[in-house]
Amino acid sequence: MAARSFSRYLSWLCAGIACLLMAACATPGRIAGSEGPAFERTGRFALSVSYSDGRQDAVQGGFAWRDDGRALSLDLANPLGSTLARVQVVPGHATLVRPDGSREQAEGPDALVELVLGSPIPVSGLRDWLRGRAGEAPASNLARNAAGQITGFEQNGWRVALSGYDALGPRVAQMNRDDAGRRVRVRLAIDAQ
Repeated sequence: MAARSFSRYLSWLCAGIACLLMAACATPGRIAGSEGPAFERTGRFALSVSYSDGRQDAVQGGFAWRDDGRALSLDLANPLGSTLARVQVVPGHATLVRPDGSREQAEGPDALVELVLGSPIPVSGLRDWLRGRAGEAPASNLARNAAGQITGFEQNGWRVALSGYDALGPRVAQMNRDDAGRRVRVRLAIDAQ
């Protein structure tokens, strides 16, 4: 009887762990938008910050990205798939909307994402980086693979590594930044299309 109870307990424990692992991979669904073509990606993000005093912060979750060239929407979700915030960007204006309806506004998206996550993610740079482009801002140490795709560069204080290209762009983006008193690491893993 004890062996049967232990076996049943072990089965339930394994099932529970499997459910948690599947939930940890949850990403938000695609963002509905206005008609017309748009560049869309969904996936997972991991952000870690190491401070010079030894403290460390980390957050991870899912994201959904929609950019029609004029307007950009970015949904950020926790590992269980619950929305943390939506960032909406139009030229000269960015708005962060939390699930409770509260809003923050700024001229650019990077500051708004830092409000919700506590550390920066270069949203403005990602408009190009997710497409495998360095963008218009000056970039240094530009590297390409044999297919001519960009694999790395430095821009606006970020060291960017791109890999695993599909038809839309890189499927993995690693971004690192060293600021006074902190080291920021951001990794994006794009879902298969």
